[in-house]
Amino acid sequence: MPIYEFHCDQCNLDFEYLVIGKDKPFCPSCKTKKIHKLMSSCGFVSKGAGGGETVKSSASSSGCGSCSATSCGTCGSC
Repeated sequence: MPIYEFHCDQCNLDFEYLVIGKDKPFCPSCKTKKIHKLMSSCGFVSKGAGGGETVKSSASSSGCGSCSATSCGTCGSC
């Protein structure tokens, strides 16, 4: 049962919705179904060789404010 992030096109609200089966999500504020799913950021921890070194990353911590990539070489706008 995944929790997805949505944006309401009518009242401009961002919200989370627990989707169970074939549920049709709706805006909790204005009750419209004119919504779209947002791309959620995720994080991870990677153990380096030998288990001592760790690298933490998140899709929302990019090098610039123009995209959500983790390196500026990906989007090319920097």
